[in-house]
Amino acid sequence: MEFKGLLIGGLLPALAFGATGLLQKVTMRTGIGLGPYLLCLGLGVVIVGGATQILSPGSSRAVSLPTAALSGTVGASWGLGMALVALGLSRYGVPLSKLAPLYNLNTLVVVLLALVVFSEFREVAAGKLLAGTTLILLGAWLVGRA
Repeated sequence: MEFKGLLIGGLLPALAFGATGLLQKVTMRTGIGLGPYLLCLGLGVVIVGGATQILSPGSSRAVSLPTAALSGTVGASWGLGMALVALGLSRYGVPLSKLAPLYNLNTLVVVLLALVVFSEFREVAAGKLLAGTTLILLGAWLVGRA
């Protein structure tokens, strides 16, 4: 069961997010403004949300004001990140091949927060986590200097 969860929640999203980076650079090359870009991106998210609701209605749960607010905060955080990546690509001309490894340092941010907020430090092998963190930082540093 864990393998299926890692495939569906890890590998497939990695492919989707990888395609996102490529599509984002293609879109920025068209000269679209940052505001219209984010609005169209948001429309795409709404379409995926609607399709998900239609295709899996049995998995739906009630929405309350707190859960809606938290979901909106997730969207705002993601939208801000996407806007900053788009700005780096369009205004500053940073190559995607250098930018993607840097913005994907978000992995370390979420790992650190999960260790503290959800007490996941009890469930991980600290040595492996430290080794992986070191390799991620080394890789980002190398790619940033390429």
